[in-house]
Amino acid sequence: MLPHPQITVAALYYFARLPDPDSRQGPLLDLCRIHGLVGTLLLAPEGVNGTIAGPRAGIDAVIAHLRDWPGFAALDWKASTADSPPFARMKVRLKREIVTMGQPDVDPTAAVGRYVAPADWNALIAAPDVAVIDTRNDYETAIGSFQGAVDPGTKTFRDFPAWWAENAQRFQGKRIAMFCTGGIRCEKSTNYLIAQGVPQVHHLQGGILKYLEEIPEPDSLWQGDCFVFDQRVALTHGLAPGRHGLCHACRRPLSPEDRVRPEYEEGACCHRCIDEYSDADRARFRDRQRQFDGNA
Repeated sequence: MLPHPQITVAALYYFARLPDPDSRQGPLLDLCRIHGLVGTLLLAPEGVNGTIAGPRAGIDAVIAHLRDWPGFAALDWKASTADSPPFARMKVRLKREIVTMGQPDVDPTAAVGRYVAPADWNALIAAPDVAVIDTRNDYETAIGSFQGAVDPGTKTFRDFPAWWAENAQRFQGKRIAMFCTGGIRCEKSTNYLIAQGVPQVHHLQGGILKYLEEIPEPDSLWQGDCFVFDQRVALTHGLAPGRHGLCHACRRPLSPEDRVRPEYEEGACCHRCIDEYSDADRARFRDRQRQFDGNA
């Protein structure tokens, strides 16, 4: 797909019973390809999740297709734009979970926390009896979060239940307010906390992306960039491109200052991963980067 100044990027998820995801995979992939879309969609017995990009007419066709599935009529999505395709190809994958928590009893279709609109979020998290918890991974929280938010420091979303078990006593008597990039992790984490007996659990409706879209920067309590899982890497207020790039070796976000450190080599390593890979790994990464440069 050729670069276009108004490529529509659609982030979506929906929890609903999907008893036959394997039969949905092929027709969905064909539809996306027909409309020139790129990105990734995940299908699992609990629903659909993913981000796709391309012409707005193609996005609308895929959304309409998904809403035609039994139980998916209320599926919503969040729109942003990109100047070039943020993904290389189109994939539709089958998974056990559309976001992996590894807790078989968690069921967002049964109960989730109270949704809080972006316009009401600032007042909630400023309340003295509210503890604000960032449910994202450590490399995401490192480049931006809400003022005063608790960072669990988790490597993956699977780590959240163990972190909560170790830290639950810290939040006795507090209302809990949780947030993530687009809302999907909060659907599961709030359901998990409800099952653990937490009486008042809230989460940011539409996630950080909806907040950055709707709340003017002068009124915002967000600090930094919001990591996104595509080639744009990070967004900021108004869903404008952020200042972070990506280490293509370890897939972690890098600030402009990180990219001038002596440890950084484009495509091969950064200061965070220079000791995590072997010389053979880095040789392979360099070959990959040379291929990319030759095709650019």
